[in-house]
Amino acid sequence: MQPLPYYLGLPLWSNTHWKGSLFGADAKPADFLAQYAQVFNAVEGNTTFYAVPSAEMVSRWLAVTPESFRFSFKFPRTITHQHYLIHAAKETQEFLHRLSPLGQRMDGLMVQLPATFSPSELSMLESFLRSLPRDYQYAVEVRHPAFFTHAASRAAYNALLEDLGVDRVIFDSRPLHAAAPLDAATREAQSRKPRLPVQLDVTAAQPVLRYIGHPVLEANHNWLDRWVAQTARWLAEGKRPRIFLHTPDNHLAPALARLFHTQLQQRVPELPDLPALITAPEQALLL
Repeated sequence: MQPLPYYLGLPLWSNTHWKGSLFGADAKPADFLAQYAQVFNAVEGNTTFYAVPSAEMVSRWLAVTPESFRFSFKFPRTITHQHYLIHAAKETQEFLHRLSPLGQRMDGLMVQLPATFSPSELSMLESFLRSLPRDYQYAVEVRHPAFFTHAASRAAYNALLEDLGVDRVIFDSRPLHAAAPLDAATREAQSRKPRLPVQLDVTAAQPVLRYIGHPVLEANHNWLDRWVAQTARWLAEGKRPRIFLHTPDNHLAPALARLFHTQLQQRVPELPDLPALITAPEQALLL
């Protein structure tokens, strides 16, 4: 298969609801990553936010993914939320060492900061980023409103990331919050995902979009089209964006990613098709 000129993936690779669609109907959890990596070339990897994986797990991830696959793991919350990036050298070193066998597959490691992390603490972020090894590419996501609404804070943050060659994560939860809260998964996602202004600030070569989709697949077309147009512009500029697509319970996340790619092909016709999903009869209309 011709490689994609951009990275496309989901927030995770393991979801039993994808059996019969993304995965084979008889797939076991141990098969999920290998089958996921046959369709998508990247994953956001939320799992490391909650716990550092075992060495055995990392070895298995390496064994079942192609060299072209990319893990954009999040730094553990012990580093970003509990230590607040300071006095976390030991934990950071252990985390990076544990993942180091992945080599080039580990790309765009995400520093996701809590909403309480304000522009007044930008020097802490700078110290942390400068302490990281240059072997990997990094991306940062902030959630304090002042980084978006205060012009000087926004400019200082962007200037820091540009200076260090670090990507700024673009977070779009508008489709999710536009949905009627008719089911438990949507209500829970709306309570957890922040509402923040969407800004197209690009600070390095691999723009990162985290798109939190509407729970009704068809309702995403217009929202996605704006990002499809932007992704096409990034590709024309020689950038290699990373696009990660979510839905409230992620049951439809593979279908949403496929929809995104199909819409992008209309603007960039030379893009290859994604490998066909294994579709269960009851899900055929969704895909």
